[in-house]
Amino acid sequence: MDKPIILTAHQPVYIPWLGLFHKIALSDIFCYFDIVQYQRKDFNNRNKINTANGPIWLTVPVKSSGRFDCLITDIKIVNNEWGKKHLKSIELNYKKTKFFYKYMPALSKILLGPCTKLVDLNYDLLIFALESLKIKTKIIKASDYNFNGVKSDLVLDMCIQLKADIYIFGEQGRNYADIDKFNSKGITPYFQSYNHPIYIQRNKSFEPFMSFIDLLFNHGDNSLEILMSGNISREDVINK
Repeated sequence: MDKPIILTAHQPVYIPWLGLFHKIALSDIFCYFDIVQYQRKDFNNRNKINTANGPIWLTVPVKSSGRFDCLITDIKIVNNEWGKKHLKSIELNYKKTKFFYKYMPALSKILLGPCTKLVDLNYDLLIFALESLKIKTKIIKASDYNFNGVKSDLVLDMCIQLKADIYIFGEQGRNYADIDKFNSKGITPYFQSYNHPIYIQRNKSFEPFMSFIDLLFNHGDNSLEILMSGNISREDVINK
């Protein structure tokens, strides 16, 4: 019997949190869902890092004023030294971590790079994260396909076109997924509920829900094992 194909997807986000990488690590295919509407004041262009005074936001400045219905592929970055500012904040708060100098050169190259579109910046950061975490899941872009429908039907069409047997939703997927439709097509929906691990950070009090770079700078090659700990495995998803 052939092994089932597990698929998941997510919209482009800036330096994502650990839960996204758990979902990707469980899957055979991850669809970079770059055809969605841009979300203002969401994680499309910002995320958190840890500091001695608690979490702070790093926000990529973009041209979105008056454009409430534009796709994320249309969002352009405002090039006003933001990359240097982000790197300065990252260096200030992580330069004393054990693995800072292992990963900072590659991260710096991306944040100071030529990307003019938010979707391209986030993609480069995603690939950097997956390579650093040693996650080998196949990555595709939704913009390279012609998925049809809205919400649950859109996800279902993606599953059918990509021949998925199991689709991993985030926890919020319970609010819109049409489970009966998935089952009728022989596709099993699975809803991730991520248990955030507690790991050693530079600061005394632990702060969850930081960008993946917080874990990476602190724990290096052990990061994947840590982010998967206390959570379901691929085998758990298949056998559920």
